Amino acid sequence: MAMVAKTYSMGLYGMEAFPVEVEADLSQGLPAFELVGLPDAAVKESRDRVRSALKNRGFDFPVSRITMNLAPADKKKEGPIYDLPLFISLLKASQQLACPTDDAIFLGELSLSGELRPIRGVLPMADKAREAGFRRLYVPVENAAEGAVIQGLEVYGIRDVEQLLAHLQGKVKLSPAEARYGEREGAEFLDFADVKGQPEAKRALEIAASGSHNVLLIGPPGSGKSMLAKRLPTILPEMTFEESLETTKIHSIRGKLPPGVSLLRKRPFRSPHHTISTAGLAGGGPTPQPGEISLAHNGVLFLDELPEFSRASMEVLRQPMEDGTVTISRVGGSTSYPCRFMLVAAMNPCPCGYFGHPTHPCLCHPHAVERYLGKVSGPLLDRIDLHIEVPAVPFEDLSSTRQEETSAQVRERVNAARKRQQERFQGQPYFCNADIPASQMQEMCQTTKAASRLLQRAFESFGFSARTYGRVLKVARTIADLDGSEKIDTAHVAEAVQYRTLDRKYWLNK
Repeated sequence: MAMVAKTYSMGLYGMEAFPVEVEADLSQGLPAFELVGLPDAAVKESRDRVRSALKNRGFDFPVSRITMNLAPADKKKEGPIYDLPLFISLLKASQQLACPTDDAIFLGELSLSGELRPIRGVLPMADKAREAGFRRLYVPVENAAEGAVIQGLEVYGIRDVEQLLAHLQGKVKLSPAEARYGEREGAEFLDFADVKGQPEAKRALEIAASGSHNVLLIGPPGSGKSMLAKRLPTILPEMTFEESLETTKIHSIRGKLPPGVSLLRKRPFRSPHHTISTAGLAGGGPTPQPGEISLAHNGVLFLDELPEFSRASMEVLRQPMEDGTVTISRVGGSTSYPCRFMLVAAMNPCPCGYFGHPTHPCLCHPHAVERYLGKVSGPLLDRIDLHIEVPAVPFEDLSSTRQEETSAQVRERVNAARKRQQERFQGQPYFCNADIPASQMQEMCQTTKAASRLLQRAFESFGFSARTYGRVLKVARTIADLDGSEKIDTAHVAEAVQYRTLDRKYWLNK
């Protein structure tokens, strides 16, 4: 009588999933239930959930020495996702279930009564299961649509263990789940047409969206900084399927997928509070989880009141902004998450917010203004391509009945500029002007002689760093793309340089 049985499940560490063999062995000896294979506390608790589910569903719990192994034994197993495969393996080992399961993956948390509860990270595990050659995937019914995004894999949503066993034994045939896609468009009430005035800021955000550039908005309270930032996703190009898949995987790992949505199609917009910790922003925890910068992958990360963020939180952005990935290292290992996001930061020009305001007097001492602006480091400012002044909106603009340009109209120009970039960057590992590497700058950002002379004068006059020079050139490249020009001309350079003058010295000398 065979007393050893095996089923298959998946494990997850960071973005990487891996197959797990769940083995059950029944042997003579004093009754015991041993679970080995580097399980964490949540996995060890599976013993009690599986025992109760077996008894409450009318099955016999084997009175023998039970050893269950999760292989490979050198990789840590975490979470309650192994309840279901442990349940199936134990039934097979005790000969209470006889059916082939070698081509199937089982994932799910069990209640004490045998019902399945939803889990996190189904999408990356489903993708790896298909890649590893498995044909079927059994998950809680709430996760079925998410797994069904992966083509070439039959995904079945299971309500409870009785439904699963009836399907495995051929008594009831379940139909594979179908993916449910989220809406492409943003919220209907968010549109650039709602923003009165601020033509310069709108133009800057259009440039930022066209080249995926980072932006800093500086202005007094109530000038529309947050309003503009929240509408930026409405003028960004639609995500490709590959972008949607990668973004959804990150949100799946964190358990942040909206109910009923299996694939995110809107670009994410994340707006963490300034009290957030560095781990909350960059990611972390005993088992490294993605932070806000990874949840904003392929979308927008909005940091309102930038100087109020801790210095450590602001500085942790520097490396991810350059590399597009964040690596989280712990004693047990390290993992990397993608984080190619557009940073949009907003701040007041001084602590009271009214420095330079035409009608409202500023109450701050000059040293207080200097200390406030000094909270944002020069290296971080260097990595922000456009520094935009957002002045108070005059009454004439607020009361005007003139129809402002809609997000759809702006997005048409953004898409046209992005299309020019895609044609230029064919065969390259990057897609936007903001990502042009230093080695390709001369080839991709060709300037006229007059534009080159103007750029040299600006470099010498403003004391630009080498990084700032590169960013000005990339912004000029984007402006030229919006203008339909193959070469960067003086007008493009002049406009790009103007977006770098809003630094701390500018404000203090105003």
